[in-house]
Amino acid sequence: MTVVGRAERLVTDEDEFARLTEPFRRELTVHCYRMSGSAQDAKDLVQEAYLRAWRGFRDFAGRSSVRVWLYRIATNVCLTALARRRRDLPAGLGAPGGDTWRPPPLAGPEVAWVTPFAGGVAGEGEDPAAVVAGRGSVRLALVAALQHLPATQRAVLLLRDVLGWRASEVADLLDTSTDAVHSLLARARERLRRAEPDEDSLREPPPGQAQRRLLDGYARAFADADVDGLLKVLRADVALEMPPHLSWFAGRDTVGEFLTRVVFPALGRTRLEAVTVNGGPGFAVYHGEIPHAVQAVTVTGQGIARIVSFNDPALFTTFNLSRGSHV
Repeated sequence: MTVVGRAERLVTDEDEFARLTEPFRRELTVHCYRMSGSAQDAKDLVQEAYLRAWRGFRDFAGRSSVRVWLYRIATNVCLTALARRRRDLPAGLGAPGGDTWRPPPLAGPEVAWVTPFAGGVAGEGEDPAAVVAGRGSVRLALVAALQHLPATQRAVLLLRDVLGWRASEVADLLDTSTDAVHSLLARARERLRRAEPDEDSLREPPPGQAQRRLLDGYARAFADADVDGLLKVLRADVALEMPPHLSWFAGRDTVGEFLTRVVFPALGRTRLEAVTVNGGPGFAVYHGEIPHAVQAVTVTGQGIARIVSFNDPALFTTFNLSRGSHV
């Protein structure tokens, strides 16, 4: 009888735990993604956070809201994990390259890349780029910039400026003083300001119809290897990054030369499928019917300002993309 009673209580606890915590899984995954810069790491970190939460569920006793409790656990899980190494995009590793005649070198295992996030990143209904930067929206650029902050500063900035926690709540989570939180936040804001893309890249995107025309023109020109058509929709200072390749290129003419000499001859027949990357526009690029890359595209009123082409076919599984069938 006792064994049965324990089993019944366990089932009841599991049901109650799932009912209370599962509604927050998506936004916690978003939070861990902002902290870690990796969609896969974010899933793993949330899984660890939920395991810790389950272990402490009986002691929770409603001392705070479930949401706050879970964020405390997830943030501490992230802080422990992020002591290891920083993730980057190519532009964060050095100046743009100038050799447009050959494929750029691949990074070694010592480089950890920021990875894209399928769909929208704003799990709480707020766009972190709009909240933190206060202007425009370059979601992937913001996530990459956050990786340049020490982990504790990153946590303070996200909890205060994105999630809207009070300084006293953040101090309690980090076991520090409110004065220390204010100091960490000020340093994080300043470092983020220096690490962000330049002001022009954070302008509001054009109205929906104009943005659609730019994206359609880009997709059509890229699929047709039409460099002249592509140059018409690129901004003069456009940047092209291609992790896991180390080098990146800046400027419409340089990007056009690289695409003409290296990319289009290697790709051959290409098709693009529109996808949502980090809450913004992007494309799945197929080499014939073979998955090639997931691209995040930043659109401004002056044209396409940034293309980050994640040349990793494994991402097609993450994005639930087709593996060869036409859309």
